[in-house]
Amino acid sequence: MKFLRIILILILILVAAGIFVKYYYNVNPPLQLTSPDQQEELPLQRLKVPQGFRVDTYTTGIEDARSMALSPQGTLYVGTKSAGKVYALRDLNGDFKADTLFTILTGGNMPNGVAFHKGSLYVAEVNRILRFSDIENGLGKPLVPEVIYDHFPTEKHHGWKYIAFGPDNKLYVPVGAPCNICLSDEKVYASLTRMNPDGSEFEVCQQGIRNTVGFDWHPVSGQLWFTDNGRDLMGDDVPQCELNQAEKDHLHFGYPFCHQGDIADPEFGKQKSCDEFVKPAALMGPHTAPLGMEFYTGSQFPATYQNQIFVARHGSWNRSKKSGYDICIVTLDSTGTVESVKPFVEGWLDSSIDDVWGRPVDLEQLPDGSLLISDDFANAIYRISYSSEKQ
Repeated sequence: MKFLRIILILILILVAAGIFVKYYYNVNPPLQLTSPDQQEELPLQRLKVPQGFRVDTYTTGIEDARSMALSPQGTLYVGTKSAGKVYALRDLNGDFKADTLFTILTGGNMPNGVAFHKGSLYVAEVNRILRFSDIENGLGKPLVPEVIYDHFPTEKHHGWKYIAFGPDNKLYVPVGAPCNICLSDEKVYASLTRMNPDGSEFEVCQQGIRNTVGFDWHPVSGQLWFTDNGRDLMGDDVPQCELNQAEKDHLHFGYPFCHQGDIADPEFGKQKSCDEFVKPAALMGPHTAPLGMEFYTGSQFPATYQNQIFVARHGSWNRSKKSGYDICIVTLDSTGTVESVKPFVEGWLDSSIDDVWGRPVDLEQLPDGSLLISDDFANAIYRISYSSEKQ
């Protein structure tokens, strides 16, 4: 009996703690009830897209599908966060369905970021960058990567990384803040860094970025654009997450002093004025967690989409009413100024019951002009295509 009483007391403590956390911190995470190998057919019919567009599955059952990179040979590389794996997918018969899967890394330390450059695959773990040289000829064989840089911090809080090569052939690597809100003496935190493909000439090139997990360069101006996730525990509706534009190097975007361009942080805001920092190019909604972004440069979609930005909003985890869980289209005018932010793909979130079945993470454009979208919750990759003919 004494043992049963102890068990009941522990259960009551856990329930009470759960209630306290939910109502004090507004914790409201999506609940994943299926594993990749138990997954039922995905309800694509729930997804809403503009007229002429359609959504298909490129592949399913890909555990924790996160960042993507496409090689010139057509191999799609996919990183993960919690699964510790990196995959390589191939569509051998050209039907826009992946039919070959290689697992090229297991047991990785949050190997979220992947980038392909001159025949090599680069993988970002929490504290280091790996390079798989001549990767296309090594698929299906035992692979041993080279460590080109291993001096990043080891903290896992915002430690997972999105990576990409810029127009300058440098590898860009973010380092998130090691906390929800804090001010570190180390310049590398809350920054965007870059290095040569061999890991040399490392430098911090942008600062004041809480956590970016997606960036791209404008196809015409070459300017860097990036998403940034806003801080937590200031309420359901503030601050909003951001889309930022870096017109030059060595700018500061406000964290931890200022949020969404005009809200001083309760703890650090008195030290600096919001006017000292670069304002967001667009606000992306509170707690929506914008991650991957991609400038559209293909010819399949209507001309109005050319050089516009698609953003994957992963969705909230601690808002009392869920927000995000969609793909947005950010429209720029002729001067490169944001005109609007509107939903492009909706339906992963059913707001009537506040429940979700998918969480978009990253976007990758295929040579035919269609778009791939990764989903680490439904363990899937979707393909968005367009046809002017009635479907």
